Amino acid sequence: MRYFATTLFSLVCLTSSALAQQTELNGSVIDTSGAAIARAHVKLALNGRAPDQETESATQGDFAFHNVPTGPYILTVSATGFSPKTLTGDLAGGEPVHLPPVTLAIDALSTAVNVTQTQTEIAQAELKELTQQRLLGVVPNFFTAYDHDAAPLNLTQKLELSGRAWADPSSFVIGGIIAGVWQAQNVHRGFGQGAQGYAKRYGASFADYGTMLLLDKVVAPSVFHQDPRYFAKGTGSKTSRALYAASRTVVCRGDNKKDQFCYSSLLSRFGTGFVTNYYYPAADRDKSGVILRSSAIGLGFEVVGNLFQEFLSRKLTRKRR
Repeated sequence: MRYFATTLFSLVCLTSSALAQQTELNGSVIDTSGAAIARAHVKLALNGRAPDQETESATQGDFAFHNVPTGPYILTVSATGFSPKTLTGDLAGGEPVHLPPVTLAIDALSTAVNVTQTQTEIAQAELKELTQQRLLGVVPNFFTAYDHDAAPLNLTQKLELSGRAWADPSSFVIGGIIAGVWQAQNVHRGFGQGAQGYAKRYGASFADYGTMLLLDKVVAPSVFHQDPRYFAKGTGSKTSRALYAASRTVVCRGDNKKDQFCYSSLLSRFGTGFVTNYYYPAADRDKSGVILRSSAIGLGFEVVGNLFQEFLSRKLTRKRR
């Protein structure tokens, strides 16, 4: 009995002594502006006297370690995007130890700068690629897109693309050929014959093409927020691709990258007919009914053009560097 009492007394003394040699360590983590840093990693190393302890700071940046043996310690605090900080000290028994706020500075080396291109910048880069597309390396094929995720063009870019197509050397050559055919067939007799008649036909043909580009590829698409390009399907059965190409006469892609009824193409087609009618001699101008009929026929030719773009143009398109 005496032995048991002595042993119990010794255990109580040892326990009291051990408790007297333990304390609590607490503090908080903030940034240089004084704002609390939540979920910062806090590690307490005790130089081998006891296992290291780890915790995370709370929402208000607070952290605490309980039952910490007295003696020297190393406290390491780290958080994503901040430079880690190490503190050293010596704990004595007794009252809890309240550390001053641990301030972490932003880590300049680990801070990533995410540079994201704007939609306009992406479209501008893609526009440069478009203006390299030429059938057989000669005739511009600027208004055919093979990338369905291509960025929409803004007004300036639509105007730039159309201007490049209109001012391309091939346009002058094709305009000259058309004027020559008209001259040979004496189309638009009011222009007369000879060099003067050819020049007038050439000017009318070139202005006609420029007006079509301006209305069909710039003005109407900008008003209705639609894309003036033909987006090739490129995959699927021949039948599905043919139906897709035919549907593009009345359906086009909006600037929101979704299919829409193609108001811009339909209205500009008829509008171009009425505007360009005044480029020709009064005696040769078409009546309204003729213009409407010609515009409707033009829709059929557009289907043929879309079929060409869908099945042949990619094979014939070369990029000029």
